[in-house]
Amino acid sequence: MNRNRLIFLISTALLIIMICPMLCFATGDEAEYVPALFETWWSVIPPLVAIGLALITKEVYSSLFIGVVIGGVLYAGGNFEMTMNHVLQDGIIGSLSDPGNVGILIFLVILGVIVALLNRTGGAAAFGKWAIKRVKTQTGVQIMTIILGILVFVDDYFNCLTVGSVMSPIAEAQGLPRTKLAYLIDSTAAPVCIIAPISSWAAAVTGFVDGENGFALFIKAIPFNFYAILTIVMMFTLVALKFDYGTMKKYADKLLDDTTDTQASDLETTVAVNRRREGGVIDLVLPVIILIIACVIGLIYTGGFFSGAGFVESFSNSSASVGLVIGSVITLIITVIIYMIRGVISFKDAMGCIPEGFKAMVAPILILTLAWTLKSTTDSLGIAEFVAGITEHFAGSLMSMLPAIIFVIGCILAFASGTSWGTFGILIPIVVEVFQNSDPQLMIVSISACMAGAVCGDHCSPISDTTIMSSAGARCNHVAHVTTQLPYAITVAAISFVTYIIAGFTRSAWISLPVGLVILIAVLVIIKKTQKPLKSEAAKA
Repeated sequence: MNRNRLIFLISTALLIIMICPMLCFATGDEAEYVPALFETWWSVIPPLVAIGLALITKEVYSSLFIGVVIGGVLYAGGNFEMTMNHVLQDGIIGSLSDPGNVGILIFLVILGVIVALLNRTGGAAAFGKWAIKRVKTQTGVQIMTIILGILVFVDDYFNCLTVGSVMSPIAEAQGLPRTKLAYLIDSTAAPVCIIAPISSWAAAVTGFVDGENGFALFIKAIPFNFYAILTIVMMFTLVALKFDYGTMKKYADKLLDDTTDTQASDLETTVAVNRRREGGVIDLVLPVIILIIACVIGLIYTGGFFSGAGFVESFSNSSASVGLVIGSVITLIITVIIYMIRGVISFKDAMGCIPEGFKAMVAPILILTLAWTLKSTTDSLGIAEFVAGITEHFAGSLMSMLPAIIFVIGCILAFASGTSWGTFGILIPIVVEVFQNSDPQLMIVSISACMAGAVCGDHCSPISDTTIMSSAGARCNHVAHVTTQLPYAITVAAISFVTYIIAGFTRSAWISLPVGLVILIAVLVIIKKTQKPLKSEAAKA
């Protein structure tokens, strides 16, 4: 209790300190208003405060809100009226008024309803029973999670919630910590989507490339996306070596001392389990298959496939938020019809899943709304221009080092803003402009470094939407997920940085990637040999 009061007082004092120096910058001309602190290092203060408070207090909502308020104060120069308007009208209301954001929220709600239907009919329970009979170890659970995550490559949101809903009961049955499940889900979301040509992420990246064939560049950049590739390899290596380290190891040990999972999430689903009859595995598998197919159809539809555009072109021009909403709505309708025909649920019970699914998504929606608001606040302070200026400053020298530098800048920007796509939009046009006419091969390496850095920062950030969705999918405490995932992500990031240095000089993925893989495996082997074994490992010995 004393600790919470201290944190509150520190946060309040920090807010007052931030307000007072800014009072002199207040202005009444809002028509062409540019904040006095625009495009300065002050633009990174709001996200850093939010992230710091989240890690200290282990409470996300207030941390994000305080970050938003500080951003509003910096933007308005201490003007109270302008601060309130910027935080509420431009920030929260503006974020919820954005069509893309609304589409994502609708998609989440519909997925929540589908998950509620899976639970109500017993489809998830039936799959769990089927899997439990065949998956007898934590190793098997982890491998199944990784493979399923790789197969669901269309979209990271879809990946997080679908894989989470399927694997959570199986993981709990085998005693796999929710923190480990959340890590596996998160690591097969963005890292898989960013190297999958047929995904919403590929479509987003191609949209940021001007003057070049964006999709062709995306394909060429895949072998150089070291962070994504090394993250996938790391997951399999950790499973093969049967060990954890860092904070993840402490959570795994702690779980063995308790009869219940001490990291039970605040996002725990409230879906009822009462059902008319026992559902089968088909009641889970079929909706998932339908969802994948329907989402792909929805994405290519928004890209003009049915108006004459090619498959690849339609994916490149697709609207992820609209396409995923179309796919999820179609899936929901078909799923309800199939369930009613099979007699596993009544129409009344099916409609009852709508508010239940919405209720289960309230917490992620709230966090996403605040995260979006924080991003818009930092954008209004010129964080994009600030980072772009830093990048262009290094463009004239150390050309071969630029991929590694761009990777680090991408990490920092995505970590601070909580968005990979925003980082793509900032850095990719700069990279294309710098290298387009001078060194096309280094441009490919640098674009890949930009994408890898964005995914890395997104992977680490507690305000990232995919990180939030991974916590929700695994029903894991969000801050616990972030703190346990960070040592793993930092390990891969450090090795990726070294690999990009090599790639910058060699311009070859055939040289740099194998070196990175060897370093990664060697580091993991050394870590395992130099640490004490888990209690579970000692018990088996």
